[in-house]
Amino acid sequence: MFGSTVLNQRQHVGLQRLMALAGVTHSSLGPSKRYKFIQDELSGESSLVCSCFRILENLELTCTVGQLVYETIQAHQKVYHSGSGCLLFLAGAWSGAALVCLQRGVSVPHITSALSEGMEVCLDVCRTCKISTEGLVLSKKPIVEASCASSHLQRTTGVITGGQRKINLRHSRHLCAVESGNVSTGLQQHSQRSKHADIAHIAEALSHGCVNAMNLVVETSQMQSKGNQQDVGAFTFDVTKVMTCVLPGIPEEDACVLSGCVLLVSNEQASVAQHLKEQHLNVAVITGDLTDTYHHLGFKRPTGIQYVSDHLDLSSLSKEEEWVENVMVFLLKLDVNLILVSGVASRKLIQCCCRHFILIVDKMKVSVLKALGTATGAVPVSYATQLSKYCVGAGASVVIWRDHSNNERKSSVALNISTAGNSGLVTAVITSCVYGKLQVLEDQFWACAYRLHHALRDRAVLPGAGITEVLCIQQLVKKAERHMELCKETNDSAQQTKAGKTNPYTNMVLQLMAEGLIDYISTVMVNTGRVSKVRARTAVCQQVQNCNGSLQLTAKFSQLFLDGESETTEKLDEAPVVKVYDNVCVKQETWRKALDLVMLVLQTDAEVITGVDNQADVAQTDLMFL
Repeated sequence: MFGSTVLNQRQHVGLQRLMALAGVTHSSLGPSKRYKFIQDELSGESSLVCSCFRILENLELTCTVGQLVYETIQAHQKVYHSGSGCLLFLAGAWSGAALVCLQRGVSVPHITSALSEGMEVCLDVCRTCKISTEGLVLSKKPIVEASCASSHLQRTTGVITGGQRKINLRHSRHLCAVESGNVSTGLQQHSQRSKHADIAHIAEALSHGCVNAMNLVVETSQMQSKGNQQDVGAFTFDVTKVMTCVLPGIPEEDACVLSGCVLLVSNEQASVAQHLKEQHLNVAVITGDLTDTYHHLGFKRPTGIQYVSDHLDLSSLSKEEEWVENVMVFLLKLDVNLILVSGVASRKLIQCCCRHFILIVDKMKVSVLKALGTATGAVPVSYATQLSKYCVGAGASVVIWRDHSNNERKSSVALNISTAGNSGLVTAVITSCVYGKLQVLEDQFWACAYRLHHALRDRAVLPGAGITEVLCIQQLVKKAERHMELCKETNDSAQQTKAGKTNPYTNMVLQLMAEGLIDYISTVMVNTGRVSKVRARTAVCQQVQNCNGSLQLTAKFSQLFLDGESETTEKLDEAPVVKVYDNVCVKQETWRKALDLVMLVLQTDAEVITGVDNQADVAQTDLMFL
């Protein structure tokens, strides 16, 4: 994929590859994303994509940098479901900044030190300009650092020593990815009557061009809140209890939201569900695979053991068949009707259960299993043979919501699993007549859902549409100018000593970091198709000079950012303020991971090119060993 990019073997090849890879995803930035077809030359199959994550997912990345980028994007997408394009773009832009510095003879420690200082400037801007969502009504009242992003920032790859960030990268396949399992969903107390309007108000500002997807998210949050009416005054939007069901062949306007767990099953499973309708079912929950060869995490099979028999019994059952018989004894004894599995279920067991009208549903989200287990009283077990009457839950029901068995698709029947108790589960049904577009629509839904989730959890948002980036550019430029003045003030020996402890290249690096942010904003504007790159950069630079750190003045910039018909900034004063907001933790983690990628590749390249002296202090403190 790098055939069109000429790599200079005498320079840092890793940084060049990172820049080349970032260039592939430029068209996926901003609300005006462009669809791409990616075709496999061997099989001839093609995929329709319009996001950075899906583009990388469909590319064959053979180089080390490509694998590192993909794992980083994959981990980021798993937690935040947005920001991947910005992450890769800035990683490429700041890689270019590092290359420019290397060409000018700047050492790697000086580059990494200045890059870290620039990142602290950007993160400080985020902390300063974030807007409170107190009471779910957007206001400009500053809030205390309450979001979890603050704690994440304290665990970045650098530690603060002597006022500067000392580089000490820790190698991780996910680059210190934030776990999503411990995310709190508690929100501010407010009246039941006004909360839906407030949620819709915030959601509109976070839609980022995906209006239909965000409307579906709002419906999902409203349906989830109706099930929590016993907790009057409190509102939660728990994305872990939200599911999506993709139905092809149906117009997009027929997308809807249903209470319960809606999923596609085969015709064979549907016949069992038809038999079980209007019954209160006994439920068993299995974590892991439901197969004869499955062993739970941590299991260690004894080594060096061989099983020997003194005779050959050709009539004996196979190991799997014997296991199926044992499992069926447990299930029939406990009168289990419904088995929910997080992993894969044995095909033979499924067929055997169908003959006894026992429905098995596998490949379910762990969070959904937990919710259903809590609502029915089912206790999750690792193996079916661990089931007892104390583990089996009750009160579940299944109904066939929609039947497309006339189609030739393997899974053509939509089944709805609900419980007598409130499980909080809600399913968004994604529909489209264009099969290749379903993945895009589903990704847009999850991006919107997590934007709303993070905004409510953080209780704060950032000015969107490039405003936060403009403020960062302004602060980076000011910081660079102060460093330049400090380096010039070397008249007396005391000042020379002070200047000697200052990174003399910080000015250059910060300016280049600002250029990367300018390039990012202007690229998003170009993707609207209504403004050229030159005019976009001009507009950004003019806004940086005029904003003076004021959100009120900078807010006018959002109109030009979203609507590129006006190719100059002359009419900005007359333009209405467009309310667009970004997530605090997502933006901070996106920038941090982008810089982590650059530093990891930069320092790895330096080790490959120059070698490492294990006795040198520099090698031990400023380079990372792989």
